[in-house]
Amino acid sequence: MKSFSFAPISSPDSKILILGTMPGTKSLELNQYYGHNQNNFWKFMFQILKEEFSGNYEERKNLLIKNKIALWDVLQFCDRIGSLDSAIKNEIANDFEKFLQLHPQISTIFFNGQKAASFFKKYVHLNKDYQTFTLPSTSPANASMTFQSKLEQWKVIEKHL
Repeated sequence: MKSFSFAPISSPDSKILILGTMPGTKSLELNQYYGHNQNNFWKFMFQILKEEFSGNYEERKNLLIKNKIALWDVLQFCDRIGSLDSAIKNEIANDFEKFLQLHPQISTIFFNGQKAASFFKKYVHLNKDYQTFTLPSTSPANASMTFQSKLEQWKVIEKHL
């Protein structure tokens, strides 16, 4: 199955970039980043940004923009059956050179999981140095850690707001 990533959620004054790998099946179906209700990404963001949780996608996007956080995926396209990153084949990365030129205030990049970081390192070569952090995947497939232990690692974002 051919999968295409979404347009980024961002504003010209974004300071932080959070990168996933590629939207999963449920996210593609809903046309929403982290649309699977068992994915903890949005729960983490609302807790870290000290806002009351909302299931409304427009409110979720606005939360990120208000806090100068951009959200995108490392991959623009891939072949994948199902939602597991391990099933990704024939991948093509997004154009980060152009994106980062349009978002010159971004200085820190967070990866939502090891696979996002791995694909970024494999395909993206930038002229500017960015502070990077690889965080545990918020996916329900990453069941080796508890919600709380993942959240504690994700709280590093607070220091970069």
